[in-house]
Amino acid sequence: MYYSIILIHSNIITKMLTNLDIPIPDIVQSYDENKQKEILEYLSYIKENELLKKAYIIAFQHLGSSFNIYRSNGFKEWKSSNLTNKSS
Repeated sequence: MYYSIILIHSNIITKMLTNLDIPIPDIVQSYDENKQKEILEYLSYIKENELLKKAYIIAFQHLGSSFNIYRSNGFKEWKSSNLTNKSS
């Protein structure tokens, strides 16, 4: 029962990620739920900023399968600024 709840929740996150209309590295599917949520929040954030969205898409296209969103500078900066804002 517990496993099926996690699976359903994970499928919801995956569906939300694909609905963003931004390319998503395949490796994201192997991440745990918390990482996927963070990536969903980050991609939702950059979707609203055309310059960040273009930079992300260029990085994704040029780096191909070696692109790791969780290790990207943009994600790290976003996460750092979010942690700073939440603690203020």
